[in-house]
Amino acid sequence: MPLRDEQFEQLVAEAVDSLPPFFLEKMQNIEILVASWPTPATLRRVGIRPGSTLLGLYEGIPLTQRTSGYMLVAPDVITIYQGPIEQVTNSDPAAIQAQVRHTVIHEIAHHFGISDERLIELGAY
Repeated sequence: MPLRDEQFEQLVAEAVDSLPPFFLEKMQNIEILVASWPTPATLRRVGIRPGSTLLGLYEGIPLTQRTSGYMLVAPDVITIYQGPIEQVTNSDPAAIQAQVRHTVIHEIAHHFGISDERLIELGAY
C-alpha cells in the first residue's frame, strides 16, 4: 500500500537528517524536493529509456565545480520520486525506507561531485 505524501516526505527528511554532521555542514545552496513521478520530459532530458524509471535526480552545480564566480545562483535541486521508489520496492515499508535513504545519499553524492561511475567503483550500487 502506497504511503501518504507526508509519510514519504518524512522518510526523506529522516534520510537527510541521518547524514553525518560533516556532510550536512558542507551542503550549500541546495533544496530537496519530493515529487510523485518524473515527467516524460524529465525522463527524456536525462536520457532514461522507455521502460526504465528514475528514483531521484540531482540538478545543479556540484560543489567541486563551483568557482569564485558562483554567486546569486538558484539552489541546486534534488528531487526524490515517490511513485518509482514505491514501485521498485513493491510498497514494502522497510524496503521503501531503505531505498529512500539510498536514493537520498546517491543524489547528495552528486552534489559533492561524485559521479555515477565513481559510485559504482565505490560499491554504492
